[in-house]
Amino acid sequence: MRILPYFLIVCFLTSCGSSKKISSSDKERKISVAAANNARTGNITETKTPTEPRVVTNHNLNIADQIINTALSFSGVRYKFGGTTTKGMDCSGLLYVSFGEHDVQLPRTSFHMAEEGHRVTVKNVEKGDLLFFKTSRGSKRINHVGMVVGTDNDEITFIHASTSRGVTVSSLRDGFWNQAFVKATRIL
Repeated sequence: MRILPYFLIVCFLTSCGSSKKISSSDKERKISVAAANNARTGNITETKTPTEPRVVTNHNLNIADQIINTALSFSGVRYKFGGTTTKGMDCSGLLYVSFGEHDVQLPRTSFHMAEEGHRVTVKNVEKGDLLFFKTSRGSKRINHVGMVVGTDNDEITFIHASTSRGVTVSSLRDGFWNQAFVKATRIL
């Protein structure tokens, strides 16, 4: 019986979760996501709410846009530690599945994902890049990951799975995410 408390502590410390207060203004928030076509001649823009995920359909999208669309198709899925299905996902599970559906293999945990690809500065991030966070106070290792879905007007938006909202799109401008941010890497 002594091992159970240690197991629960380890699960809590390694989870992809975060805690964030939800204000009433966040509940009705609209999110714009733009996916560029392969020729980069124009943008396909779509507005969606977190409760009504819609995916841009265009067969000429580049691989980053295809992976983003796959991740967006999971919008609203609840958070589940270790989950990789529409019944529940954690942050690394979301990206593991989204990249995997396009034959890009990633490790299963956010900590190990952070060891892949090459580091990029925040000012140079592009759609499809990964953002890594330490969401627990005093955490010594990365425990959360998201994928950049937009970089419009110097605002970086990313999709991830949080414990409070499930699969959702957030902004790196948000104080919590800005302070928890550790690094960005490019896989593609």
